[in-house]
Amino acid sequence: MVRTPNGTLRGESLNGVRVFRGVPFAEPPVGPLRFRPPVKKAQWMGECDATRFAAAAMQPDDPTINKSEDCLYLNVWARESAAAKPGTGMPVYVWIHGGGFTGGTSFAPIFEGTDFALAGIVCITVAYRLGVLGFLEMEPLLGAEYTGSGNNAIRDLILALKWVQENVAAFGGDPKRVTLGGESAGAKLTDILMGVPEAKDLFHQMISESGGAERVGSAANAAAVAKGFGEIWGERGAAGLKMAPATELIAAQTRFIDSWPQHFPLRVEVEGALLPKLPVETIAGGSTRGKRLLIGTNRDESALFVGPHPQHDATGADLGNVPLAQFQAVYAKYKALYPEMSDERLRIRALTAEEYLVPSVRVAEAHLRGGGSAWMYRLDFAPSSGRFKSYAYHSEDLGLAWDKPNRNIDNARAEATLALEVHQAWVAFIRGENPGAPGLPSWPQYLNGARDTMILDVQSRVEAKPQEEELRLWDGVL
Repeated sequence: MVRTPNGTLRGESLNGVRVFRGVPFAEPPVGPLRFRPPVKKAQWMGECDATRFAAAAMQPDDPTINKSEDCLYLNVWARESAAAKPGTGMPVYVWIHGGGFTGGTSFAPIFEGTDFALAGIVCITVAYRLGVLGFLEMEPLLGAEYTGSGNNAIRDLILALKWVQENVAAFGGDPKRVTLGGESAGAKLTDILMGVPEAKDLFHQMISESGGAERVGSAANAAAVAKGFGEIWGERGAAGLKMAPATELIAAQTRFIDSWPQHFPLRVEVEGALLPKLPVETIAGGSTRGKRLLIGTNRDESALFVGPHPQHDATGADLGNVPLAQFQAVYAKYKALYPEMSDERLRIRALTAEEYLVPSVRVAEAHLRGGGSAWMYRLDFAPSSGRFKSYAYHSEDLGLAWDKPNRNIDNARAEATLALEVHQAWVAFIRGENPGAPGLPSWPQYLNGARDTMILDVQSRVEAKPQEEELRLWDGVL
């Protein structure tokens, strides 16, 4: 058991690690709280059973996932030996899952936090509202009292981070040593939170795996998206939005996304209050001054989405950040830059740059301008068999960072070795050290001039200014 300021939690102990699953950090966002900012969980009497994972956020049907609108819970893994006295707590790693802002869970098996806990880190995985319940601006549909609801998922994460500040000491963690991290949408949300003033003092360093801070839209765009969703929703109107089963909202969300011309229409909103301007502008202005950032991408991210052998050039449905015409203008220069590449590889390379590489570099550059320090990586390791043979595809980094490598590829032994190295490097960074591990070369800081980058591979190496000419193609575009 653990006694927290909110009340007593009953978890379980497994192999020297205390595990607390389904810990509430907010009141259920249901009924009158639907589309509202999250409300801090009230204190409870007695014990709260924290031995089972809570339901995932509502998302398109997957019969293997237990889903509910009541989803604002987190999970904690902590070594059994707690801090002896104040100020000697363990570092904390708060993890935001990915899933394109519409899917994913905090309790996927790969996010099982025992390895981090055994390394002396309190590992916390958090949930947040997805899709229209967390990212749709409802003011045009429900009135002024719902202004800003398109950022409720960000508010969920801020409330979870406030819970960490108030409660993590009870698990042996140090609230002054919090690393915020995530992958894919979780990394994008991490990068966006770097530019949210209200979140400034809630974390102290960041890990961004395949992210970027471009998945934001203007208030005008948010209003247009709301109107488009309202047209799909139809005659049920405001009363239906407030009262209909959440499954009906998700079904309408699926129809809406399929009909909308822009990829990823559900985005964080630059609305002037919670998010006053573009995150990279706030970051460059010093919102993360003095903080440390570990950031990177995978060489062939987009192979996961368009397939390893895409037979056509990109369409608007493949793009996350720029209009098709702008992308085509840049892509037209790729063949001259990489004459040795096949058309398939060129398509994947350019899409990877548009969605992940360039946005991540922009975050790192802004962070450095704002007075922070950074370390950059690029994952080049690729499976030697299977569908993604020879591609360092999106999400491959997860098995490395969490030390849960793929065992069903021909070069599984090499990946297991790299996974241990990457996991140890992440642990070192979370502890406040430079990222590094036995087997990896010395990892220099990323500076705007040299841009030294760790290339993670069977034989990892440091490379200066990787893809420099390619990045120049995107100047003024992204």
